[in-house]
Amino acid sequence: GMKATRILIVCTFLFLPGILVAAEHTTVRFDGTWHTHVDCPARGNMEAFAWKFDSVITNGELRGVRGTEGEPGSFVLTGKINEDGSAKLSGDGILLSRKNARGLFAHKGEEYNWDVRAQFKDTEGTGARNEGLDIIGRACSFEFKKQLDVPATPAAPAAPTAPAGL
Repeated sequence: GMKATRILIVCTFLFLPGILVAAEHTTVRFDGTWHTHVDCPARGNMEAFAWKFDSVITNGELRGVRGTEGEPGSFVLTGKINEDGSAKLSGDGILLSRKNARGLFAHKGEEYNWDVRAQFKDTEGTGARNEGLDIIGRACSFEFKKQLDVPATPAAPAAPTAPAGL
């Protein structure tokens, strides 16, 4: 039906080299490793906590992992950075202990999800999670600092020996 045709058209566009290159140019300006600092104030009987981990942006896609992914205490931050630096990120976490769960939610498993709105500039970014009624209902702030002490590897020039058409 309609839907299949639409998907086919989108896929076709992905393989047109011109469009691919254009997309890359718009999003690579934020690429790199960003030191990420999450700060959550104490609220009610929940203790304050602060996390530090690295997030890596590749082609405008951010991915940061705290702890060991899939294990208690882990937190995975993902999302796309728009050309203007705005981003809607998603944080998926697994509680380390039930101490941070509250009320009704305490017995419903230990996974949680955060909506994080962020704004990136060339070397720094800020963000905040939208307060929701989920397990950890409090405002948490995010700070991103681009790691600049690692020199970028210049793109290797095309080898003259490469056969035509590659």
